[in-house]
Amino acid sequence: MSIIDRIKPEFEIVDKVETIRYLEHGWPTALCRWHAHEEYELHLVVKTSGKVFVGDYVGQFSPGSLFLTGPNLPHNWVTEESSSNLVPLRDMLIQFNHETLKKAFTAFPEFVELDHLLESSRSGIEFKNYDPELAKKHLELIRDSQGMKRLLYFLNFLHELNEWSEKVTLSLTKLNPSLSSSSQHRINEVVNYVIDNYRNNISLVEAAKIANMSESAFSRYFMKTTGNRFSEFVSRIRLGRACVMLYETDKNISTIAFASGYNNLANFNRQFVKLKGMTPREYRKTAYKGLISE
Repeated sequence: MSIIDRIKPEFEIVDKVETIRYLEHGWPTALCRWHAHEEYELHLVVKTSGKVFVGDYVGQFSPGSLFLTGPNLPHNWVTEESSSNLVPLRDMLIQFNHETLKKAFTAFPEFVELDHLLESSRSGIEFKNYDPELAKKHLELIRDSQGMKRLLYFLNFLHELNEWSEKVTLSLTKLNPSLSSSSQHRINEVVNYVIDNYRNNISLVEAAKIANMSESAFSRYFMKTTGNRFSEFVSRIRLGRACVMLYETDKNISTIAFASGYNNLANFNRQFVKLKGMTPREYRKTAYKGLISE
């Protein structure tokens, strides 16, 4: 079963709240799963290549890939190499707390410079072409220090990433971290419904019923909560699945279009070009050559 078919992310609860929490692990590990948590996560892939899943985004990662995910945004990195190949260190990452940062913003107005970076992280960010050795060095400094030094190293790294020009946002769906738990649950139920039924006719009526709202109220609520129209989200999920099939199989494009929930090949091609900037055939050719840049 592919990760995009695993419907419900696990929600991770960290008992000890820390300003900055450093983690590292190898591959394979039980820590690599489709999950979400309240902390921001800055994640460097040190070794292996594979597929990255952030919200409704499906893409590729390789050694040196650097990502930032926001609160409650589901994510996973899946190595495509054989699980029998043990990797002692695949990932270096830090997690940091949203509420702590909000308090810091209040105390120190200068931190407002990071506002846009953290807001964008609700969709997930990949920092393209950032020097992997420099990223590793930053994380090692954070790992090997404590107290004020650790905080300063962390803020210095965030400042550099904020200034980095080659940022790519990933997921169309993003949850507002200030949402109540009931609001998050309501949107997650709708997201799960779409992922479960993307091959079929997706009904706004049914989605509104799941959210226990009228259609017009649900449309406004979904837009306000995620920043995107419901129809755009459905299209993104379908096209994300189509990209996986284009990359992993040799099925013809019309078969993939219908398997992705499109009843009209012309509409599938039009939506694909709109989202990816190339035709499905061009995407497949570049994916085979390892040139896809999501």
